Amino acid sequence: MSNYRRAYTSGGCFFFTVNTCHRQTVLTHTLTRKALHTAIRQTQLRYPFTIDAWVLLPDHLHCMWTLPDNDKDFSIRWSTIKRLTTQRLKNDDVINELLITQSRKTRRESSLWQRRFWEHLIRNQADYNRHIDYCYWNPVKHGLVDSVIDWKYSTFHRDVVRGLYSEGWCSNVTAEDDMNYGESYQT
Repeated sequence: MSNYRRAYTSGGCFFFTVNTCHRQTVLTHTLTRKALHTAIRQTQLRYPFTIDAWVLLPDHLHCMWTLPDNDKDFSIRWSTIKRLTTQRLKNDDVINELLITQSRKTRRESSLWQRRFWEHLIRNQADYNRHIDYCYWNPVKHGLVDSVIDWKYSTFHRDVVRGLYSEGWCSNVTAEDDMNYGESYQT
């Protein structure tokens, strides 16, 4: 067993990566997106958090959240989001066709989500900016679109309206360019 420890910090801002089980490409399906959106909103009502950025790709997602000042439990939020999404999709043929291993049956886990998630505690403004850029750049990095503005499953469009990004942000950059958004640690 690994000695990995989560970075629980009250009021912290965190970057997350969450994958589907066996990297199944189901997250951008209409029913899955709607179920996930509803699960997020329901979770926010019970366990508030602010969504700083979010990008949904077919087999994984990246997002950044800020927790309330007196709260550090992002794990309960992910557990709730995953559970509620799966419950809403329990009769969906696409999800039910995914491989469910005996181990998952024993643990009463769905076939939609990978067991764990990855988190990173944001340390400063440069780290914050780098990770939001990474979220928004990810669909281009994976070759899903040629320009960030073309990917519709992202809060990038919200941030353009807010004036935080221009519509043409990184439009002249290709996926082959070495962007390293969120992947290098510079303080």
